[in-house]
Amino acid sequence: MNRAILIGAAALVPLLATAASATPCAEQIATIERRLESPGAARVTGEAPTTTGSPKALPAPPPGQPSDPATKPEAGHIAEARTLIAKAREQDRAGQADACNDTMTRAKEKIGALP
Repeated sequence: MNRAILIGAAALVPLLATAASATPCAEQIATIERRLESPGAARVTGEAPTTTGSPKALPAPPPGQPSDPATKPEAGHIAEARTLIAKAREQDRAGQADACNDTMTRAKEKIGALP
């Protein structure tokens, strides 16, 4: 009976290690990457969308212009954001949570309001 408990516990160790490796910054990275693969981002960059995007995405862009012109998405800014996301991923792997969060904030600012 004790042996069965040990075998069951040993089977759970990889699952716990995987769950523990999902940091808040890694979750941010995954969320923003989904946004950058969405049809709205593809419309801005001229690329084909690789996914259907977020289930929370609007079916169409809101009418009118953004209240802050700085949030208007541009293809060049999206490319810069992808570079920042790669940097954030490295910072996250290195355990630099604050630096990763700061880099992700800059990436989000670059992306702007995607349709």
